[in-house]
Amino acid sequence: MNWRIAGAYLESCNCDAICPCRMIDGAVGGRSTYGVCFGLLGWRIDEGRAGDVDLGGLGVALASRYDDDEAGSPWTIVLYVDEGCDEHQRDALAGIFLGELGGPHIVKLPWIRKPRHVVDVRPARIELDPDGRAFRVEDFAAIRVSRLADNAHQVACGIPGYQRGGNEYYADELRVQDDPFNWTLEGNCAFATTFEYTSG
Repeated sequence: MNWRIAGAYLESCNCDAICPCRMIDGAVGGRSTYGVCFGLLGWRIDEGRAGDVDLGGLGVALASRYDDDEAGSPWTIVLYVDEGCDEHQRDALAGIFLGELGGPHIVKLPWIRKPRHVVDVRPARIELDPDGRAFRVEDFAAIRVSRLADNAHQVACGIPGYQRGGNEYYADELRVQDDPFNWTLEGNCAFATTFEYTSG
């Protein structure tokens, strides 16, 4: 199945800003700040299709945790798919974000190319504000940003793709309170940009 999705992306994790996983001024990053990384990633799909299934206007989120020093550094994840999806949209988005529909861009995502434990795929109300600086999953997960942290550096993240620069922020809020995750942070790193994933 041919597919393409594009839109806005916002993420935050417990690392210090600028997140050491980022590419900064062309230099690829490395280990997380504390060795154990946990956070929330969010995508607003402004336009997209999988075959004849329209995916525009939908949201996806992923809560995750991994340990740099655990063998293989496997990701533990919960994938949230927009509650507004019908069955075909839900299956397509889960297939894209879990790597089951393939594609050269998606296979580079760390929870696809590394070992992983998928706790669940859950429907949820997902919203990313038009300015791309506030993201919510129901009332149990959120990212809010307002203060830039990149200090004029060129910053990029591998998840939306290093070819897409973006803005590094200090998080005003990073919160996930949904089993098996439970954290609330502020002042940690966050990153906002656009994304485009395709199967071809």
